[in-house]
Parts: sequence; structure tokens; C-alpha cells
Amino acid sequence: MLALAGATSFLLTLGEVLHGQGVAASDGPMTGWFVDHRTAAATAVLAGLAFVFGPLALPVITLLATTGWALLTRRLWRPLLLAGAMLTGVIVTEVIAHAVGRSRPPAALMMLGADATSSFPSGHVVGASNFLLIGAYLVFSRSSRTLSVILAFAAAAGGLALEAASRVYLGYHWFTDTLASASISVVLLAVVIMLDISRGGRSAEP
Repeated sequence: MLALAGATSFLLTLGEVLHGQGVAASDGPMTGWFVDHRTAAATAVLAGLAFVFGPLALPVITLLATTGWALLTRRLWRPLLLAGAMLTGVIVTEVIAHAVGRSRPPAALMMLGADATSSFPSGHVVGASNFLLIGAYLVFSRSSRTLSVILAFAAAAGGLALEAASRVYLGYHWFTDTLASASISVVLLAVVIMLDISRGGRSAEP
């Protein structure tokens, strides 16, 4: 169900982006709203978030997190799943970006320097979504505390929404770029769950 929902959301978003209709019609007004509501404090916070989930910091954070996790638990399966999902997200994003070739918002709106690469989908949002959503599943899926699981996924969803908003706020992506990115991550989350459950059925792991 997760895979179907994510794939359907992505394909519908892609179709509307290519035809410039539906939810894609809100891209311009939404970007304009964020630009009109920029503040120094919000810009500082969201610029920091962009760095954390950017192509320089996030690979290092992922490497440190997965290595530390493996050393702490002396188990490789879940850290490898997270690392594999992160790498897959990068590859899928690059392939789709080159295939679609969508233009970004005007360079005059970009707050951290011009970027002429393809806009659809957002690599920042895919990276953040994978790290937060898949990380939440891998860390908390074996917890017996339902409240902990709910809070973990709520925090992951909140972080995802904040990162998506930051990409529009900072002027680097349209709203539909971020929506497609979240959809990709939902599909990858479904794949990770399938792999994890399949392995769990063959070997018990505390």
C-alpha cells in the first residue's frame, strides 16, 4: 500500500508538472507567498537546514550514523539498509532529474547562490525524507512502545515538511518538486520494510 501510494502520488505529480496543470498551477503563487514572508531569523534557520541535508553534510552524517550504529549494536543489517536507501535515493533522483529537465525558479529568488541544475525532484528533500522516515522505521519498528513509534514518525514527518518548505522558501524548488521527492521516499520506505520483513521471517533478530 505504501509503494502504491508513493508511486501514484509521484506519477500524478509528474503528469501535472509536465502539463502545467492541477497542483502544478499552485507552484508560482506558493513560491511568491514564501518570498513575501521571508525574515532574517527564518532564513538563518532554513539555510542551516539546507546545509545539513545538502550534498556535502548529509553523506558524512549518514556515514557516521551508520558506522556508529553498526559498532554500537554489532549488527550490520539495519545500518546497511539505511545506507543503501540513501544511495538509491541519490541515484533515482539524478536519473529522474536528467530525464525531466525542469527549470528551477528564477535565480534572483535563490538566497544561497545560483543553481542551474534540474529542479525536479529535490535532492535535498529526498535525502532528508529517506534519512528521517527510513531511519525512524529502522530504529523504532522493533519497539514494543506504540507511543514511541508514533512520536518517531511524527517527528520524521515534521522534519520532512520543514525541509520541503525550506527548499521553496530559499527559492530553489517548486512545491511540486518537493511533493514528488516525498513520494519517492515513500516508495523507498516500502521497499526497505519489505526487505526487512523478508529477512526477519528467515532469521530472528532481537
